[in-house]
Amino acid sequence: MRIVRVRAFGPPEVLRVEESETPRPGAGQVRVAVEVAGVGFGETIVRSGRYPLPLPYEPGIEVGGRVVELGAGADPTLMGRRVVATTLGNAGGYAESALAEAGFAFAVPDELSLDQAITVFQTGAVSLGMLSAMRVRAGETVLVTAAAGRIGTVLVQLARAAGARVIGAVGSADKAAIVRELGASFVADYGSPGWSEQVRKATEGRGVDVALDAIGGTVGAQTLEAAADGHGRIGLYGYASGTWTPLDTPTVVRRGLTVSGPLSATFAKPLDEQRADAEEALRAAAKGVVRTLVHATLPLADAARAHAVLESRESVGAVLLKP
Repeated sequence: MRIVRVRAFGPPEVLRVEESETPRPGAGQVRVAVEVAGVGFGETIVRSGRYPLPLPYEPGIEVGGRVVELGAGADPTLMGRRVVATTLGNAGGYAESALAEAGFAFAVPDELSLDQAITVFQTGAVSLGMLSAMRVRAGETVLVTAAAGRIGTVLVQLARAAGARVIGAVGSADKAAIVRELGASFVADYGSPGWSEQVRKATEGRGVDVALDAIGGTVGAQTLEAAADGHGRIGLYGYASGTWTPLDTPTVVRRGLTVSGPLSATFAKPLDEQRADAEEALRAAAKGVVRTLVHATLPLADAARAHAVLESRESVGAVLLKP
């Protein structure tokens, strides 16, 4: 079978399609004939060497397709079903076949295509987990940076569904229009000077109750400026800028802010709760509560281009690969 492998860290071109033996599932595992694979921004960070894994490695965390082989003890009702799944060891998804734990292979609702399901099942689970970790309540105001990204678009919709008022922060006017369509009541351009002050004005000077930042660096620091004094809760879950948000402890203490890492808290949840979040995300998409967005669908041989699209910051929603 064909699989994408990385033998050296570097630019997108280090992603190479190679031939490999078809994997066989072990106990409690399934083999999925991959029809679509998700491409995440975090995978570009690993590939670049900024968060290195032992070499060589095979990228790909999310796959969608049909179960074609069961390992001993795997749920027999999964055989032949359309599923989306997280790959065994969070690796090997950019391929024609991939392994997954049977417990993390999710049947796709009839109302959804595989492209829609793969866009939302893991991203939605992560978003639900982070909103829970941040204790988002109805009536609160939530700021989401990188709001046009794959996680950002889902966070905007799920926070709004939870009864929160949502403010998005994006890097272009085109992205702002889409985020408004998804339910944000106000959208700021974080490329403009003083955007955090615009957010404060949009909240009548109070600042936001909750802020979720995936960018870090200067944008992350400005996100803290937009938080409400006395009770603002800031969740840092990424550093797309290349650096984490700088924190000045005296300022955090003086302003009465709470800073946390909701993504790690989400992944620390019991596995049955993580599975329940993924199932809830699929149901939300099937009901139309969450609209799935796909920016580009590319063949497996264009994995390098998929990474380049994500790194260009031009994408809105998901980037997918198809073997």
